Amino acid sequence: MIQEPVSSEPAPEPEATRRDAGVTESARANRGWWDRNADEYQVEHGTFLGDDRFVWGPEGLDEVEAELLGPPEELKGKAVLEIGAGAAQCARWLAAQGARPVALDLSHRQLQHALRIGGSFPLVCADAGALPFADETFDLACSAYGALPFVADPVLVLREVRRVLRPGGRFVFSVTHPIRWAFPDEPGPQGLSVSASYFDRTPYVEQYIENGEGRAVYVEHHRTLGDRVRDIVTAGLRLVDLVEPEWPAWNTAEWGGWSPLRGNLIPGTAIFVCVRD
Repeated sequence: MIQEPVSSEPAPEPEATRRDAGVTESARANRGWWDRNADEYQVEHGTFLGDDRFVWGPEGLDEVEAELLGPPEELKGKAVLEIGAGAAQCARWLAAQGARPVALDLSHRQLQHALRIGGSFPLVCADAGALPFADETFDLACSAYGALPFVADPVLVLREVRRVLRPGGRFVFSVTHPIRWAFPDEPGPQGLSVSASYFDRTPYVEQYIENGEGRAVYVEHHRTLGDRVRDIVTAGLRLVDLVEPEWPAWNTAEWGGWSPLRGNLIPGTAIFVCVRD
């Protein structure tokens, strides 16, 4: 049973800035953010995500059609790790195909929503940079907008994923398309004009100022496309595909800065398909 959060007076809005944020600060801030915002996130996006769909991003690309992890009939019996699982919608879909998923998330509150929806697979609350599994445990791993946009050291996560994958295993992950960092995060026409340098890797931070110093409550990290490719190679994985989903005609929804207007002009999601040799 999910306990209702304790009611309190609305907190003041944090300030948004761009500044450095390391591994520990990023993890602490984002664990707290997702614990506080999990309820609102599931209410706002739960219908789009479904309880047991595998959607790679706001465009609505579904694993049923994409088959980035392989044909559904070949998933039966495969051990699959979902990283940044949220309410474990993707893991639930994998279980329905006969796979043996494990859903991992940094946020305890997100995993409470996974419990609320239900499922017979394990739920693990842990940091993606320190996966609590033995070497070569999984056949496949996946992450739909989970973990990698929020970590200061993506190579650490990718190396951990490689460690727990069996030889020949595949890791597929989606993130905000790096080109979006050059544009305002707005779904309307104001989101179509370049406003920042694509090459500025300074993290986006939401923070409160306490005793003259910033206390981060949300952190997101930017990597260019080239950075992502180099991170994958440095971690010992092989990139076999890079998918940039086009915005489909059926999708009329807005999700933050994602919208049909922007989606028809610039990519919003990048999906990296990697293999451990």
